[in-house]
Amino acid sequence: MFGDYSIGDLGSILAMQGFAGLILFSVYVLMALGLAIIFGQMGVINMAHGEFMILGAYVTWMTASVVEAYVPSIFSGYFFIAMILAFIASGSLGMLVEWALIRHLYKRPLDTLLATWGLSLILQQAYRSIFGAREVGVDLPQWMLGSKQITDTIEVPINGIFVMCLTVLITCAVAYIMFKSRWGRQVRAVVQNRVMAGAVGINTEKVDRYTFGLGCGIAGIAGSAFTMIGSTGPTAGQLYIVDTFLVVVFGGAASLLGTIASAFTISQAQSTMEFFLSGSMAKVLTLLAIVAILMMRPQGLFALKVRK
Repeated sequence: MFGDYSIGDLGSILAMQGFAGLILFSVYVLMALGLAIIFGQMGVINMAHGEFMILGAYVTWMTASVVEAYVPSIFSGYFFIAMILAFIASGSLGMLVEWALIRHLYKRPLDTLLATWGLSLILQQAYRSIFGAREVGVDLPQWMLGSKQITDTIEVPINGIFVMCLTVLITCAVAYIMFKSRWGRQVRAVVQNRVMAGAVGINTEKVDRYTFGLGCGIAGIAGSAFTMIGSTGPTAGQLYIVDTFLVVVFGGAASLLGTIASAFTISQAQSTMEFFLSGSMAKVLTLLAIVAILMMRPQGLFALKVRK
């Protein structure tokens, strides 16, 4: 016996906590993939990344409301439409921001931090003015409700399984784009040596714009997934931005494998410790462990060698 729990009960609870950690891991990965592209590939500290996520969440909420009101016959599949629209909306806004603001601040990371922090405040106020200060939630299709029985004592929510499957799909797509496609090779060439990439005919400005748009678009998809596990409000993105930066820095900037490994480590550690400790104490201990590891390995878990 462990307190009021038997060994079997404790095992079931830890399994449930582990699955909750996997759902948190999925959200972290979706958020961190976009940030890893923007921060790792471009060196831009995007403090407004959470607001791009929330834009995707609001687009999902609006899509659900419109479909439910006018075409309820396709409500069961509205989420797939919402994800596409969220990607387009967040990605388009990202490219506009890169053209209007970010392109003037390259090689000045502290300036990008201040500029995007100001942008995040502007977007929060814009969401508050357009959608209101109250948090909103979406109605999920019937097939996403309920849970799946794994054993007699363990059951997992179906929407959590969907989020994890979505994360695997998006991660594979990003890996293919960045490492197998012609555009991905151009991105990596610009990262390794911008001057040489421009000399061989690569349009570096166009690569920068599309890269920033892709990172923001992935954040929009993360916002769609976020609506299934939490409510959407103007400042909800700020709850995840610090954790997302931790995932990217801890994993190693510009490393896709590092981002995934870091997200898994942080989410599982935090979820498991929340069972034994309070939520705030679990987060504090996780943060202290990350800081200690970064002191010994400042480049993160997986470092990318970049030519100067």
